[in-house]
Amino acid sequence: MSLEFFSATDVGRARDNNEDSVAVDEAAHLAVLADGMGGYNAGEVASQMLTSFIKSELGRWLREGGASATVQDVKRAMDICVDNANRAIFNAANTNPRYAGMGTTLVLSVFREDTLLLGHVGDSRAYRLRGGQLTQLTRDHSLLQEQLDAGLLTPEEAVFSSNKNLVTRAVGVEDTVLLELHEHEVQPGDLFLMCSDGLSDMLDEAALAQLLLRNASLSETTLSLIDAANDMGGKDNIAIVLARAEGRSKSGTRPWWPFGRK
Repeated sequence: MSLEFFSATDVGRARDNNEDSVAVDEAAHLAVLADGMGGYNAGEVASQMLTSFIKSELGRWLREGGASATVQDVKRAMDICVDNANRAIFNAANTNPRYAGMGTTLVLSVFREDTLLLGHVGDSRAYRLRGGQLTQLTRDHSLLQEQLDAGLLTPEEAVFSSNKNLVTRAVGVEDTVLLELHEHEVQPGDLFLMCSDGLSDMLDEAALAQLLLRNASLSETTLSLIDAANDMGGKDNIAIVLARAEGRSKSGTRPWWPFGRK
């Protein structure tokens, strides 16, 4: 699969520091996005720890041995890597008082030929634009989503809810974390958007689709999304990763090697 990536973060209009982090390993067809939380800038520490760890550990595994691994092997490697990163962040939060309570959301994408392996934790999101239609691929781990699922709120009421940013699952907050992981078919021309809630809270799906449909370069599209979110108030940091599927290429035949827990 031939893929083009572009990523960026922006502090927004209301925050002094940027607690969002992104990392892309094009050779491994890997993209990671995180939105940190915690006082004393600890959220920034958590998100950067997570994206750096996954790019380094999982990226190396995918480049050196993952080409001949099965989809189940890759899923297991993703799960183990997130678990190891979670323990590292959790241990840092419990050994340094300045980092107490820190955590982060996660969106993790690994592209394998015509398949996207998509994992997430928290309320950062992934979308797919195909044939002019925008589809949300992730489901928020948040109190607001639980209230919607239970019928306690309508989508119209949810827009004004005070529970928008209360996540029910995050990396680094507890000693274990459950990565929600799904497979999605990838077709040539598909455009994938990973983003923090600094974008999705400012722009609804119609606005996102309109900007993604302009067929501009990925860099121009990313900057347009950031500008639009800031024009709507920029109430939070903004993180974006775009990935566009441009064709197909045969995978290599390098041997797989096991990815062990730490």
